[in-house]
Amino acid sequence: MPENRGGKPAEPAIVAANQAVRQRFPFDDTRDLDDARRGFLGTADENLVRAADGRVVWDLDAYGFLARDCPDTANPSLWRQSRLAADHGLFEVVPGVYQVRGFDLSNMTLVEGERGVFVIDPLLCAETAAAGLALYRAHRGDRPVSGVLYTHSHADHFGGVRGVVGDAEVAAGLPVIAPVGFLEHAVSENVYAGAAMNRRAAYMYGATLPKGERGQIGAGLGQTTSTGSVGLIPPTLDITHTGQTETVDGVRMVFQLTPGTEAPAELNIHFPDHAALCMAENATHNLHNLLTLRGAQVRDPRVWARYLTEAATLFGAASDIAFASHHWPVWGRDRVLTYLGEQRDLYAYLHDQTLRLLNQGLTAPEIAETIEMPPALERAWHTHGYYGSVSHNTKAVYQRYLGWFDGNPAHLWEHPPVAAARRYVEFMGGADEVVRRAQRSFAEGDFRWVVQVVHHVLFADPEHAGARRLQADALEQLGYGSENGTWRNFYLTGALELRHGAIGTPTSTVAPDLLAALTLDQLCDALAIRVDGPRSWDAAVTVRFELADGEPLTLRLRNGVLTHTAGTNPATAPDPDATFTLDEATLRAVLLGAVDPRDLATRASVTATGDPTKLAELLGYLSDPDPDFAIVTP
Repeated sequence: MPENRGGKPAEPAIVAANQAVRQRFPFDDTRDLDDARRGFLGTADENLVRAADGRVVWDLDAYGFLARDCPDTANPSLWRQSRLAADHGLFEVVPGVYQVRGFDLSNMTLVEGERGVFVIDPLLCAETAAAGLALYRAHRGDRPVSGVLYTHSHADHFGGVRGVVGDAEVAAGLPVIAPVGFLEHAVSENVYAGAAMNRRAAYMYGATLPKGERGQIGAGLGQTTSTGSVGLIPPTLDITHTGQTETVDGVRMVFQLTPGTEAPAELNIHFPDHAALCMAENATHNLHNLLTLRGAQVRDPRVWARYLTEAATLFGAASDIAFASHHWPVWGRDRVLTYLGEQRDLYAYLHDQTLRLLNQGLTAPEIAETIEMPPALERAWHTHGYYGSVSHNTKAVYQRYLGWFDGNPAHLWEHPPVAAARRYVEFMGGADEVVRRAQRSFAEGDFRWVVQVVHHVLFADPEHAGARRLQADALEQLGYGSENGTWRNFYLTGALELRHGAIGTPTSTVAPDLLAALTLDQLCDALAIRVDGPRSWDAAVTVRFELADGEPLTLRLRNGVLTHTAGTNPATAPDPDATFTLDEATLRAVLLGAVDPRDLATRASVTATGDPTKLAELLGYLSDPDPDFAIVTP
């Protein structure tokens, strides 16, 4: 995709706003630049990382343009952050601890042991992880992988595991370590709402945007997501409590569990022999998300702040360096403690002040516009909203405590978007008149108002050419002015889709390995959310599976609801219309769609009684998610 596809120059209001950013912050402070490049050992000779079919899944040179001066079409603070995050290669953190950075959204950390190397967070896809491991070996020798650790349950920290180890090594005893609850959360987050999250992630990370001064320049936390093969090898060892110690290949580790922070299952690690503290994704060089724009459960900033205090208390006096699974390390004990303290104060302040203001009657949008950060925190580059933002994080805190309703009965039963849009447009004199007035607001530099009002025109008349052009132009200007990388990506992807049509979903985390990791209980839940309720209101189907290697399982469809029950209690598992005797592997294949249910009764290994067509009838009520649903149009 060419760099300038659809991109227009920055409007005067955006140029002025970006120039003001240059005057506001200390761009002559080069400490982060020095830290980001410290310990550089080299990078890959081949710039393109490819999948087996030749498709490019990562381009190390895609962000070379960031070496130039910041243009008017980018916020200088975000440009600075992206330039730092785009540095790629192998870096020595301390002797024996290395990081591969810039090969994916996240970092892969490699800790040398007595005979091999221990891998922490093997990136998002197998291809980039394999390339990162090859880079490490090119500089440090062909050490075998002696263990793997996932710091938390987000795919960019486990999805590339098959690029560094395989099932055979794990079966032979290679440990795969993760925080307790990891598998449940990794699977449920990526499967239950996976289609919607992946579609929104295409906007959030801008993976299909052109890279360049008028396109994608980064996501704040890293540059973007790779587009290769996502996998999962289940953990073989759980970390169940803070203070738990483990030694793998001579590498001593002390763990701190931090559930409910950046992920529902997460941990920090102290390496006492290196005086090094791995903060996973709990302390990075930006304000993180309390509610990620791709969608997730709201995180708890109060708990997050407390765990940062605990990390400093437990490990601060014995840590000369802090590093994470994104960005670059912080060296020096005093600097580490200051860094952890400022990160702690960042989340605590957002939590406490949002609660203070909501208890004074302010709503979420009002709080987002009112709240101001302390000057000392604002001066620290690592507290800036490159990934999370003060605006959407305060709204997340409000949502966590009070939900979607702001208490005003006028908002209790509003019309849905299309119905409301048609009424708004009619009241405002028709689509053409709204667009005419919005063009004047655009000329005045009020781009927020333009996108808010033209949204109604698009939802009333999605094909209105003038509205599509104006909305795309206004979204683009908001992107140019955004300090937040994910906001920029959302704005520019919306503009791109209005101009050129849907871009689709470039990366899916609903991968075969994740589906295979579902328990039968989770698998049945995943099927239940696919039932077309209205179409199955009058359906009454019960199917039982007698498992050769487990308890009987009964699926029952009534009132548009698919329930499942283990055992044969008649109160919850009534007499079935059909019964199949089979093994769990065959059942999984049927429920995942790998085996046609109409053919199941003909298999020699399966015994069927009753009406075997009832299984196909039941599964016929399932609907498929839409991976490319519309976002900026109805």
